[in-house]
Amino acid sequence: MPGKHDQAIHEMGVAALAAAIRDGALTAEAAAQACLAQAERAAGLNAFAFFDADAVLADARAADKARAAGGTLPPLCGVPLTLKDNIDTTALPTAAGTPALRDHRPKRNAPVAQALFDAGAVLFGKAGMHELAYGITSNNAAFGAVRNPYDPTRVPGGSSGGTGAAVGARIVPAGIGTDTGGSVRVPAAFCGVMGLRPTTGRWPQAGIVPISSTRDTAGPLARTIADLALLDGIVTGEDAPLPAKAPADIRLGVPQSHFWEGLDEETGRLCRDALARLRDAGIQLVEVDLPGIAELTAAVGFPIVFHEGRVDLDAYLAAAGLDLRAADIAPHVASPDVKGLFDALLAQAPEAAEAAWKVAVEEQRPRLIAAYRDGLAKYSVDAFVFPTVPLPAPPIGDDEETLLNGQKVPTFMTTIRNTDPGSNAGVPGISLPAGITDAGLPVALELDGPPGGDRALLAVAETVAAALPAIPTPKI
Repeated sequence: MPGKHDQAIHEMGVAALAAAIRDGALTAEAAAQACLAQAERAAGLNAFAFFDADAVLADARAADKARAAGGTLPPLCGVPLTLKDNIDTTALPTAAGTPALRDHRPKRNAPVAQALFDAGAVLFGKAGMHELAYGITSNNAAFGAVRNPYDPTRVPGGSSGGTGAAVGARIVPAGIGTDTGGSVRVPAAFCGVMGLRPTTGRWPQAGIVPISSTRDTAGPLARTIADLALLDGIVTGEDAPLPAKAPADIRLGVPQSHFWEGLDEETGRLCRDALARLRDAGIQLVEVDLPGIAELTAAVGFPIVFHEGRVDLDAYLAAAGLDLRAADIAPHVASPDVKGLFDALLAQAPEAAEAAWKVAVEEQRPRLIAAYRDGLAKYSVDAFVFPTVPLPAPPIGDDEETLLNGQKVPTFMTTIRNTDPGSNAGVPGISLPAGITDAGLPVALELDGPPGGDRALLAVAETVAAALPAIPTPKI
């Protein structure tokens, strides 16, 4: 039976847990047990693809022994973290949510995982995901649907849905996902937590089952900006404290066209209310225009994926020593939406796919990056601000279409409409909880900043988050 103190423990963040373990106020084993008890309570969410409770406790006890031995402790000593099922670990399989890789046991940890383990983190399961990361619902036909902690009939977002659900449900204080078109920020938005998509290339991408080397990045999900910054610093080495940003020193650009259009009515109202709170706090809001963003995004996204999706996956499988290629995985894809997309990807003539990719990478993507840089500079803003997702979490089963203001819309493209431009440009983005609907579903605001400006964006986000309303903990 869980102890009386478990509630307080599993509500703690990464930094708070690390400090409590380091100072001896809490053992790593007690922290692990509290998280395990919460995982049991939240088992119906299906947040994990692979899990080993005995290994969690063994690693926690090893952390306690290290503390008892004295000396300097690593910064995450004994802190439980979950990793998405496409990030290589030797302790648990890396299946990327697809049957053909169910028994794949990597020979080494991905650099992202190794950095966290070197910092003392305890691997708390591999989080469930949308199959092969090709979707945003995490309704996985092979491993089962991951469910939203605020409403188990709703999706948690994707493709890092298990990570979002585990962090939102207070099973773990934080976790790592990956983001190609919104796959960290969408589950952060739907599960009421915070998510950072780093500048592309800033976090190491080796040892992660890929979609696109141009668009992919790993990134953290947590419940505070301080914890996002802590994990970002451990992975990248950029670990200087975030500078304090006074509200009056922050200018945010509000791009009305595209990003603020066609919103679910309640999402729009809550996000506009959130902007009013930012303005009342002293943050400067400036209307901006980002012409051609939708068209540039469309010209970049799929042409890159339809070439790199096959080439990069084949390269990963070869580097992992597997006698498989993308064409061998395709017949075993279980989720209908992914099978359709993956079959279409493989049906493309390689020469035609490469030619379209070259135009997208060499001509269109530089224009998209320039649109971000020029817009930020023209209006002298620290970041753009907009709703992370145009609507709250759809019902599980709405894989192809869902309702937006009573009209059927494509689920995937509607959900990533606001996150995809920044993904294709490779800029850093942070999703922040901004309110909760009458039905109890979270909505979120996103901040997109300049390439390489991740730490400055985190500092801005810390001030912005302080002005936004707190949303309730889900009832698990």
